[in-house]
Amino acid sequence: MGWILFAIFLYLACAVLLITEVFVPSGGVISICAFACLFGGVYIFYQHGSTICIAGIVVAIIMIPSVLVIAYKVFPKTRFGKGVILSPPERKQGDAVPDIGELKKLPGATGIVLTPLRPVGMCDFSGQRVECVAESGYVEKGKKITVIGVESTQVTVRTIEES
Repeated sequence: MGWILFAIFLYLACAVLLITEVFVPSGGVISICAFACLFGGVYIFYQHGSTICIAGIVVAIIMIPSVLVIAYKVFPKTRFGKGVILSPPERKQGDAVPDIGELKKLPGATGIVLTPLRPVGMCDFSGQRVECVAESGYVEKGKKITVIGVESTQVTVRTIEES
């Protein structure tokens, strides 16, 4: 009975190592250790009979995907997970992507750069915030721009030279 408990321990170690491999870059070393634990557990089960071995393999087939799914669902909700995983950007009122019909009306419109265009950033056209692409690379915040083209949802802008 002691060897069976050791085989179960190896299965649990395999599960923990697989979860660790998902979140810690190791070049596959942790995966090799996890599968060594798995095969060690299967070998111990095999030593105690073919029925126990088949049951152990069935448990492994169910356990591995279940552990990975649970890890992906639970990890982001833990305190450590919240600290490691990036949160989505916060959107302000008016940040929604305008429909294509509204974008088609923009060519020739003038506006102001809200965030630096590197070459993509936010611009303001009469209170409507639109993500734009600069025609010539970097454009500083606060510069006046004009829309020179709209393709699908990509708005291309050019700076207006102030005299």
